[in-house]
Amino acid sequence: MALSEAVSTYLDHLAVERGLAANTLAAYQRDLRRYVVHLAARGIADPAAVREADVSAFLAAVRTGDDGGSALSATSAARAVVAVRGLHRFLMVEGVTPDDPAGQVQPPATPKRLPKAIGVHEVERLLAAAGPLDRPTGLRDRALLEVLYGSGARISEAVGLAADDLDVTGGLVRLRGKGAKERVVPLGSYAVAAVEAYQVRGRPALAARGRGATLLFLNARGGPLSRQSAWAVLAAAADRAGLTGRVSPHTLRHSFATHLLEGGADVRVVQELLGHASVTTTQLYTRVTADTLREVYVATHPRALA
Repeated sequence: MALSEAVSTYLDHLAVERGLAANTLAAYQRDLRRYVVHLAARGIADPAAVREADVSAFLAAVRTGDDGGSALSATSAARAVVAVRGLHRFLMVEGVTPDDPAGQVQPPATPKRLPKAIGVHEVERLLAAAGPLDRPTGLRDRALLEVLYGSGARISEAVGLAADDLDVTGGLVRLRGKGAKERVVPLGSYAVAAVEAYQVRGRPALAARGRGATLLFLNARGGPLSRQSAWAVLAAAADRAGLTGRVSPHTLRHSFATHLLEGGADVRVVQELLGHASVTTTQLYTRVTADTLREVYVATHPRALA
């Protein structure tokens, strides 16, 4: 099997059998195409001919850009190495190659960046800035932001909600996360009220302009609201609230987790609410709250500083 064919087979496996998210799949595809070009430059077209030194050379090349491509950050280079390691492990398991030349190649260490969150009062200002509530799109925008903060959903999960994914009576919402994994999480009373107002006074007007889309959040033409449009809704509300430059697509999700932990929620519960596969990811938020506690301690305790 030629290397290019092996990559195509592996990507098909990730898409069909592993259910990899479209964005992740696209990133893997870019990384592996670059890997194929790198090996071709070294005269290698057969995956069985790849050696550990070839994989290590690829890592060095993408970090510096010596292969003609752009130099990658440690985080992006780590993702590229993960893609390459996955490819070779797959080929070995499938019997295409006798061994795994990438198994011992470690990705570069990536900095553990703390999630950014805004305070409860700032969230309230942001939510109040969504609107205007006398327009269908304003009702939609308020419901969208309330759902994001009320459930900790990713923006992609929120725009992918079907109209019947919300149980407003029970205060629950079904989210479809990475790898097509589903989870059902509570939705607070503010979010429920905002969704009900949108469903009664906003969504019917938007749906009448389109072709009966089944998704909950619709654009002004009655079609599905895109992630980019949802980001624009968030950015516009942040601008009106005076939070420009402090709110990213993940800000409400990060704030959701941080505020729960500051309120005493167990990290395992927050893990389930966020849909994290590993509690290690969720524990990053505990560092945020620990920093907050330390700041308050230093500022208020009479013997905190000498």
